[in-house]
Amino acid sequence: MIKQLLPQEACLKCRGCCRFKEADSVWSPCLLEEEIQGFLDKDIPPALISIDRRLRPVPALAQEGFVCPFLSSQDNKCKVYNIRPFECQLYPFLLSLCDKKVFITVDLNCPYVKENINSPGFKQYSEYLTAYLNSPGQLRALKDNPQILQAYEGVLDILELEK
Repeated sequence: MIKQLLPQEACLKCRGCCRFKEADSVWSPCLLEEEIQGFLDKDIPPALISIDRRLRPVPALAQEGFVCPFLSSQDNKCKVYNIRPFECQLYPFLLSLCDKKVFITVDLNCPYVKENINSPGFKQYSEYLTAYLNSPGQLRALKDNPQILQAYEGVLDILELEK
């Protein structure tokens, strides 16, 4: 598990992430191969995983658009929080591919990021995350799962990862 930056209260009141304008959104989490197998082993329906290894959003009931199939509309909590995907653990940080380089980026639409991007805690967490993602095991996992490297809009590049 990746250490979290955002306090739980900030996430639960936001109602921003885990929601998508379209069903095939680049923001819908991609899954690592071992996560797909782990979900299948826990009897999570394969229909919730798209052919391109993403969680397949479902139509939102209370508003327009789509939501993560694991988001509880009653309390805004993740139904699979203890086994949530790597990309969900990273958020509001993302792995972005740009000109064949991999960057740790941060979603500038996250209210917590907007308020704390210049804080010492944010800088310290960015350094922790960079060291974690540059570890041999994580670099190997990224090479084995290139599908999680995306091109995102509305993000800020923090640091480039090693190759």
